[in-house]
Amino acid sequence: MALLRFALIGFVIVFLLPAALSLLVWKLGEHPASWREANWSSAAVLPAAADDDEAAVYIMAARTGGLKGALSEHSWIVVKPQGAARYERFDKVGWGSPIRRNGYPADGRWYSNVPRVVARLTGEAAERAIPRIRAAIDAYPFAANGGYRIFPGPNSNSFVAHVLRSVPELGAVLPPAAVGRDYPVDGRLVSLDAEARELRASLFGYAGFAIGARSGLELQFLGLVAGIDPLRGLLKVPGFGSLSITG
Repeated sequence: MALLRFALIGFVIVFLLPAALSLLVWKLGEHPASWREANWSSAAVLPAAADDDEAAVYIMAARTGGLKGALSEHSWIVVKPQGAARYERFDKVGWGSPIRRNGYPADGRWYSNVPRVVARLTGEAAERAIPRIRAAIDAYPFAANGGYRIFPGPNSNSFVAHVLRSVPELGAVLPPAAVGRDYPVDGRLVSLDAEARELRASLFGYAGFAIGARSGLELQFLGLVAGIDPLRGLLKVPGFGSLSITG
């Protein structure tokens, strides 16, 4: 009983309290009442595509809309082949086309929330990666209509996480608040990525863990992620995402 009580207290402190605080902070902020009222325009986060001939790849993320924005982000993929004058953006969303191409500006706000760059490649590395990214997008097993579920997945973040795992040279994992990123789209509940030096386990996105050079140590429960990444000096807090502990 003492061990069970200790585990319950730990769960409340590590998962529930931060999530509740994140919900409170979000409720106190100002947010659009609906998608119709939201700002979806470019946030000018990325350089103008025509200003640079180099190839580029960006993984983007921004807080989503409604109350779920307190706990979750939406992510997407942006590519620009060498010499291209425009970016291409790819999202998996719960409405419209299965994989939406250029449905929004490459660095557009998501429900009025300004996006940030999660990962980037430029130059020759990006040019080599783009064909593999396109192949991973084409191979996404839940690309068809109906292949979307907000929780536990597969959702927009499951799609981008699939591409990141398929193209390890991107060298990144999605942020902790990207709910759905841990859904096993390939059906494997346990996976070992030797190239990325990552061991991951997921009970269909409901609970799991990850340990490795890119993720650090993570515990996952009902889409919430808690953990620490000592290599990058990050503390992963449910709802809030990654917080720097190096000052």
